[in-house]
Amino acid sequence: MNAIIAEESVVRGWSAGFKAGLGAMLADVVFFLLALAGAVTVVERFPRLRSAMVIVGGGLMLYFALDAVRSAKTALSGTDVPDVSRGFRKTFVLALTNPYQILFWLTVGVGLLDPGRIDVLGQTPYVGDSLAGLVVVETGSIALLAGLFGGIVVWILGFPATLVAADERVDRFAPLVAGASALVLVGFGVFFLWDGATAFV
Repeated sequence: MNAIIAEESVVRGWSAGFKAGLGAMLADVVFFLLALAGAVTVVERFPRLRSAMVIVGGGLMLYFALDAVRSAKTALSGTDVPDVSRGFRKTFVLALTNPYQILFWLTVGVGLLDPGRIDVLGQTPYVGDSLAGLVVVETGSIALLAGLFGGIVVWILGFPATLVAADERVDRFAPLVAGASALVLVGFGVFFLWDGATAFV
């Protein structure tokens, strides 16, 4: 998600990066509602469904990597980049097919919804006993969920702004970020395809 947000920010500006971030956040809202309804656990019960989603996500990443390469070439050539941003759709679709995001909502996300207490530092290996009770989180509270989504909002506002500010100081920053985004997408795309395909073997 961050690779697409970065590419959109440096190639098309802050608003395009922010919209890409909104796409990823909207997918989290969808998963939150599905977790609340108990529907997310369906993916856990059907491993082949998870594998199919991984393969689709990998294919989409490779497709979006091509778009990032085109953006890098356009930025390098000095021609104007089209203002049309598809970052929102890209991140939304990728997030919905991202098994790691689904896994988060199956584990941590569901845990955040159930009322209870988590001793965060008490789980630390070797020193957990001495840190127990220092950071205790009340799960199932509105404040915790507001903090989670508030943190996402801060990130999708600040990350694009930082990249745009850096791009204004370094002339050749946009093609580098677009190229790096393409490499990240290709790497994860291949990994996802391999991970999904091995589950069917």
